[in-house]
Order: sequence, then C-alpha cells, then structure tokens
Amino acid sequence: MAQDDARLVAADRAAEDAVAPAGVALRVRPLGQLVGRGRVAERHGALPHDEPEHDPGRLRTRAHAENFVPRSAPEAEPVAAGIRAAGFTHCTPIQEKVLPLALAGRDVAGQAQTGTGKTAAFLITVFTRLLARERPGHPAAPRALVIAPTRELVVQIASDAHLLGQATPFAIQAVYGGIDYHKQRSELRAGVDVLIGTPGRLIDYYKQRVFDLRSAEILVIDEADRMFDMGFIKDLRYILRQLPSYDRRQSMLFSATLSYDVMELAYVFMNDAVRVSITPEQVTAEKVDHLVYHVAKHEKLPLLIGLLRRESVDMRVLIFVNMRRAAERLVRYLEANGFAAAAITGDVDQRHRLRIMGDFKEGRLPILVATDVASRGLHIEGVTHVFNYDLPFDAEDYVHRVGRTARAGASGRAVSLACEEYVEGLEAIEQYIGFKLPWEIPEDGMLAHPLHHPPREHGEHRRPHGRPHGQPQHAAAPAPGGGRRRRRGGGGSPARRA
Repeated sequence: MAQDDARLVAADRAAEDAVAPAGVALRVRPLGQLVGRGRVAERHGALPHDEPEHDPGRLRTRAHAENFVPRSAPEAEPVAAGIRAAGFTHCTPIQEKVLPLALAGRDVAGQAQTGTGKTAAFLITVFTRLLARERPGHPAAPRALVIAPTRELVVQIASDAHLLGQATPFAIQAVYGGIDYHKQRSELRAGVDVLIGTPGRLIDYYKQRVFDLRSAEILVIDEADRMFDMGFIKDLRYILRQLPSYDRRQSMLFSATLSYDVMELAYVFMNDAVRVSITPEQVTAEKVDHLVYHVAKHEKLPLLIGLLRRESVDMRVLIFVNMRRAAERLVRYLEANGFAAAAITGDVDQRHRLRIMGDFKEGRLPILVATDVASRGLHIEGVTHVFNYDLPFDAEDYVHRVGRTARAGASGRAVSLACEEYVEGLEAIEQYIGFKLPWEIPEDGMLAHPLHHPPREHGEHRRPHGRPHGQPQHAAAPAPGGGRRRRRGGGGSPARRA
C-alpha cells in the first residue's frame, strides 16, 4: 500500500507492538529456509509448480517441516507441531511474502487467488504472535478476530485453525448464521481467544454484550472484495470501529482484488499496511484444462450425463448452476441416471449443508451441485472436474468456480456448457481471464442415450430441460455444410470466429 500513497511512505515503520528482532528471526527461520528453496507446493506430497509433475526422486527427498523448527523459541514449537500435523512442507508465494512481515508485527494488505495458502499464512501469524504475549483483559474477550463474508468460509477457516492450532492452548470459536444460535452464544460467553465469524452474527452477539473487542490484538479480514460484493461493508465498518485503534492492534487484509474500495478500507483502518500482491500472469489456476462445449439448451443435460459416464470412477465433481431451482432439478436428473449427487444453495439448512460438504470432502459423495454461494472460500482437496452447467453471470465468478480444482499444484478440468441462454457472457469471461477458451461442438455420440427422467414434482408443469416441440430429442443446429460435425477451436465461440 505504501507504494500507492505518498502519505504512507514517510510513515513506513514497524508497528509499535512488533516483537524483538531476535525473536522474529527465530520464528521466521523455518519458513525462511523453506522459502529459500524456491518451492511453492502447499501440502506434503503435492509437487511445487517449478518441478516435474511425476518426479519420484523429488517426492522421496522432500523436506519435512520438523527439520526446520527452531528449538530455541518456546512459542514456536506448538505452531510447528500444527504445521507438521497439517502436512505443510513448503511456502507458497503468498506465504513467502506475508509471513516475514506479519510475524514482525507489520500490517499487511495481501492480494492472492483462493487456494494459494493465505489462510495458513494469517493463522500461523495469529498463533505465533499470541503465544509470545500474556493474555490481556478477561477470558470472554477475543484476542484475535477473523471476519469472513460467508458461512462456508468461516467453517473452513475454523477447521484450518483447529488443525494448525491443535498444540496451542487457545480457544477457537466460529459464529455464523443458520445453526446453533444459543449454543454459539453460550460457548462464546464462556471465553474465546480466536473468534471467527460472519459480520451479521458477530454484530448480533456484540450488541448483546456476549463479548467485547477492547482486548483484540489481531484483526484479519478475509475475502474483503466479497464483503463489498455482498453488501456487508456497512456491517464491517461498524465492527472495525469497535476495535482498539489501528496503532494498538495488528491487522491483515486479504482479497482476490485490491480495488480502490478495498485499499481505502485498508488506509482508514490499518496501520501503514504493506501491500503484497501475488498476481500470476494467468488469472486462473495454471494447471486447469479449460474446454467449452457449444450446445443447445435442451442438449446440456444429455451432454453432461454423457461426459460423466466417460469419466473415471474416482472423480470428484463440482457442477455450478445459476439458479437454486436449477440445482435441485439437476440433482434429481443425475440421481435418476445413476449418479449420487446433492445440492448446496443459499437456502439449504446449515446442518444439512455441513453434512453434504462433509460427505463430499470425504469422498462419500462424488458430485456436488452448487450455486455461486459455494464458489468462493471452499477448500476441498482433490476436486477433479468443475462443470459450468450454466456460464456465470459475472466473469469473475468463472475464476472462482474453476479455482475449486487444480489446487496446491494439482491438475484439473474445467468444462463449460455454453447454450443460447448464457453464451453472451463468454466474451466477458475471456476478456477477464486474458485468453480465448478452447471450444468444441459435441458429436451425437457424446450425448447420453437413453436419458432417464425423474418423477415430476408436484405442481411442476414445464418439462425440465425440455426441447422445443417438434424437434428431435438430440438434434443439433446444423453445422456449416449441412451436416453435424465435431469441431475444436483455440478460443472464442463459433459465431465470433466465423
């Protein structure tokens, strides 16, 4: 941030509460040695981006976190134990840049894509910094506050916090809407060190005086740009005004984009934040294989079923649609054709949502259908395919959708079905990601035959995924020359290339 505003350059200094330089060196040392090796893979067994994907020699000789733990810093060992338990061995680029600054007490405004390891970066900082100090204030006052825009992201951060902080003495509490209102309140009243929550639920409990924020030492705002998109900025500003002044706490902000609004927030509520940007030349993940199928709307379902039948049995698939009703309908058709699937949308009960997500993460559920409520903040390892059954309304959502696969150095496929209803958004997507998407017109043999239909729901009058009357079931628009033929393009739609 100091690069963009001259007012911050003159004030470029360490935070008042920075730990002693010698202590910082000890705490940074293990990560610094890892960074020095130039690796970017996040988890043990995942290959770094600068190494061959299947190099068994590299896998056999990979360093473990415990080899780099400094024994002379007592507060470092519980954090190192959590790093080992998580299986982290090497720093990602965002961790390489953020950790030396954050562990030294500096405020940081970080830009990075989802799945880059930023959650681990701020959690390692939180635990290390809190272990170095005695608790101020009374037990019910959180020492660290993490604010995230969605329930799914709060649950994921809390899960990571329990994993990385398992050897620390800290009480970690997540609060969010849709579940356990009174239970969350009673647990929060009993005392918490690290509080993770959505803005609405945090404000609700705060106004009831369930907790106070006067003793907060560390603030983390995750997915700051999403706060603006979802209309939470007023609530976020209210919470920030209840905290100690910016010069009496450490603050970290992370966002997929550091827009003017996000940086203005950082300028007002943070202490000379250092701007850290990890922006690859390619907006989408590097190892995603993109493909667009141009199909008529009535062909989308047969094509999706046909593509799924051709995939391996150990696939883990995320399918995105634009409407809640479409998600429910698609699940019914998938189940009728022999696929185990479930949907998560904005109005799914939170308990049911968590159960579905647990089944999907554990591999018991191979196919998850979702609206964009699930396209950000979810860290699910091993997603092999992302299908855009509907192209998204917002080009940025394409990046967040396909970002669910090819995480931590793995590879994945992103398949989009561009029908006449949503194909107009394809050009905006390509402009946003900076390259043309390869495309094909599917052959007849790729469409599922036969297609089984589920029982019609009560009150359902229109045929789901129906075709226009009088048109053959799997007929396609005639290709130039009069016959249907398979085509593959390097990018763009057939109409724009003609």
